[in-house]
Amino acid sequence: MMPRALAISPHLDDAAFSCGGTLARLARMGWAVTVCTAFTQSVPRPTGFALDCQLDKGLGPEVDYMALRRAEDAAACALLGAAPQWLDLPEAPHRGYGDARALFAPPRPADGIAAPLTRALISMLDAGPDLVLAPQAVGGHVDHVVLVRALSAVLPTDLPVLWWTDFPYSAKPQSHPARPFAAEMAAWPDVAVEGDAETRHRACSAYGTQLGFQFGGEAGLRQALAEAGAVERFRAQGRALLPSGLRAAA
Repeated sequence: MMPRALAISPHLDDAAFSCGGTLARLARMGWAVTVCTAFTQSVPRPTGFALDCQLDKGLGPEVDYMALRRAEDAAACALLGAAPQWLDLPEAPHRGYGDARALFAPPRPADGIAAPLTRALISMLDAGPDLVLAPQAVGGHVDHVVLVRALSAVLPTDLPVLWWTDFPYSAKPQSHPARPFAAEMAAWPDVAVEGDAETRHRACSAYGTQLGFQFGGEAGLRQALAEAGAVERFRAQGRALLPSGLRAAA
């Protein structure tokens, strides 16, 4: 039976951006790789900040932004050799986070996403993955933070987890300095994996709606990935630091 890796991504791009090279290597090693994204719900007739988030990418209000993003994710996962899975949960701008500043502030007390997110995570973990990959919430985006909180609460104690370093936030320490789980992550060994850099780049390029916003375009993406290098860094929790066959880097 093929070993199974489950990457749990907050948004439709985070897994590929942060550890796409590792996911591609796992797939080529014979692992069944699933990339499950938490916050992918289409919301008809978006308003306010949620609408602004698509207008500033040149997308009109009539566009189903999340459907477009799910299609991008399907293309990216095909390049990585992974199967996409999408949870029907809304992103933070649809949950009362009204501006960019709020996205990087602590979760709102009235944000009720924790319960449905936790139920979905329990169901995924009950399926018995052999390895989980998940974000450290570097940068402090609220959707990353609530995902780490929920996942940490339900993880089996013996399940190996590679907590990835969130990119591109990790490359922008001045504008995104938050490390909300630094103390918890420091308890686990730092592991560096030499990922498949070219496949990671091709998968990241599939997220066309995000390239201008995040990197200024395709050239900016290539430059940012080149500066980050092929090495992808994780905190390794659990009984196996690295699946056999993944190449550790210095």
